Amino acid sequence: MRRPGPARPARAPRRTTLLTAAATLAAALAAVTLPATATTAATATATARATAGAASTATVDARPARPRTHRVVRRAVAFPLTNTEDALLPLDCGDGTEHLVRGRLVGPRGGVAATGGVLRVHVLVHDAGTGGWFWDAPAPDGVGYATALARRGETALVLDRLGYDRSPLADGDATCLAAQAHQLHQVVQRLRSGSFRVAGETNPAHAAHVVVHGHGTGATVAELEAATYDDTDGLVLMSSPTAPPTAFALEQGRAQVLACAAGGDYAPFGSDAAAFSRLLFASAPERVRRAALRLRNETPCGDVESLVPTVARAAVSAGSVEVPVLLLTGARDSRVRPLSAAEAGLLFRRSEELTVRTVAGAGSALPLERGADRVRGTVLRWLARR
Repeated sequence: MRRPGPARPARAPRRTTLLTAAATLAAALAAVTLPATATTAATATATARATAGAASTATVDARPARPRTHRVVRRAVAFPLTNTEDALLPLDCGDGTEHLVRGRLVGPRGGVAATGGVLRVHVLVHDAGTGGWFWDAPAPDGVGYATALARRGETALVLDRLGYDRSPLADGDATCLAAQAHQLHQVVQRLRSGSFRVAGETNPAHAAHVVVHGHGTGATVAELEAATYDDTDGLVLMSSPTAPPTAFALEQGRAQVLACAAGGDYAPFGSDAAAFSRLLFASAPERVRRAALRLRNETPCGDVESLVPTVARAAVSAGSVEVPVLLLTGARDSRVRPLSAAEAGLLFRRSEELTVRTVAGAGSALPLERGADRVRGTVLRWLARR
């Protein structure tokens, strides 16, 4: 759990803004997500595109991909990133200063320890309330998501977003989700140029291809970055908030807004332990839920306050995403309703290949639910076609 920063003076104008946001949260999110039904013509068009692009609504593949035997290594990395929006994402947020955002490369030795070579790198962007640990935590079968990618010869970058764990931010108001998208863009550019720090290496391998995987709020950040900067080669989006939100998600979002309005600069993700568990899980065993609860992080209030406009912008800009997209949602996700192929096709109408999968029995935290091996298998088979 993040240690709170020093006490800060109350901000009356911001409190008014946040209370207004709480009162209008449901209406704002409903306005930027797809309706439950579309017109017949639009649905027919989206269905045709989904078929042509190999997209369909289905449960994940029945058999997990057989793991390879690559030796997995990890190495600490750090990226000096500017915490601000830019001209392409003008939402007037961030403190405009440079912060060190930390993470780790997880992959086969030939990828993580390489210098001066080229790689395909998977950037893993976590949700609100979790952290980089989400991608490394063991699933019910004992295997973490990043580890599974590494065993199949892929190299993953597991980030702690600014304000989380090893990337601390003293003032949680001093960032926003647009700034997070801009920071992700900076990470992608540094990966492509090899200009980042890898455990003392001065000439790390650079990424020829970058695929971004996002969960929850991290999916929104990944989607917005791809639509705005067009510098990634694929998106894997899990439990994306641009899908229609549930009543429970709106209730918990309002609770976060009110917590920030009370004067804090960080707010709990989930009003209590039970709500946190419900936001993430539907089928994970108790030991997985307890481990996640121990690692739970609070959410920077700048991210909370900017959620509605960022989701709105991501939903509108999804039509600019041209790279292949894999959209994964749990059938029992307590936060969003799974999109059909036709609905997703209306959002990602320019994607060269859209694949939509609904995971039977799963909640939001797909890499940690029962059946996580089948989710990983679906992702790995999708990647094999890239």
